Amino acid sequence: MGDWVRVCGTSELLPGEKTVAWDGDVAILVVNYDGDYYALEDVCSHEDFELSAGCFDGDEATIECVLHGSKFDVRDGRALNPPAYSPAVRFPVKVEDGAVWTRDDRD
Repeated sequence: MGDWVRVCGTSELLPGEKTVAWDGDVAILVVNYDGDYYALEDVCSHEDFELSAGCFDGDEATIECVLHGSKFDVRDGRALNPPAYSPAVRFPVKVEDGAVWTRDDRD
């Protein structure tokens, strides 16, 4: 299991905003949904394309892949419409000392 990676200060990622952090060679999309932080692997499960390139809907808690229009719920990673059927990989997030942290916790 990887070490925690500092993403940013909590004041740097406001509600409705997104950013990308790196844990080694893994890009992790981190979003602030209404004051709660969520992290997904920055890859669409349908095709190898960056989810961070898409729009984050802060009202619906979704990120849309710009390649084919699949949407994912950022809270749990589940795919909400075709052509994606598999969920996006979800990573843990913690807030500590005024900063947002995440890590790739896959073995």
